[in-house]
Amino acid sequence: MTTHRHTICVLVENKFGVLARVAGMISGRGFNIDSLNVAPTHDAVVSRITIVLKGDDQALDLCMKQLRKLINVIEVLDIKTTQAIVYELVLVKVKADAKSRAELLKIANEFEAKIVHDASDHLIIEATVELDKSTELIARVQPFGILELARTGQLAMQR
Repeated sequence: MTTHRHTICVLVENKFGVLARVAGMISGRGFNIDSLNVAPTHDAVVSRITIVLKGDDQALDLCMKQLRKLINVIEVLDIKTTQAIVYELVLVKVKADAKSRAELLKIANEFEAKIVHDASDHLIIEATVELDKSTELIARVQPFGILELARTGQLAMQR
């Protein structure tokens, strides 16, 4: 069986322990979670969990059925990336001196990123981009020297 990357959105009641039950059930099914993002929705009693994992389609179907049975789960969606908007927020602190600063600003501009902190020896770049673009941005600034990196993981919403 072939494994694929899957993005699942789970709407849950915003209650203590729900995230642990969801993550535990997924790992118990043998999936490794590549990315996990959770936050309240526009309705404060509902949270949205976005999970990216790898696995075969049959195991994913079983996993989604088990998720739907969990207490406090409202809805489970398998987000097909061709039918969704998928982004990630990246914050990267990069070494910057007088020579490299102009090149780093150019790279940030290419990715429509913002410089959110400018110090004498480093820059912090913020980018909200599609997943492949975040990987590309990180690769482009790597030669300058990454001091720190933080990524939100994927957020996805069906079109």
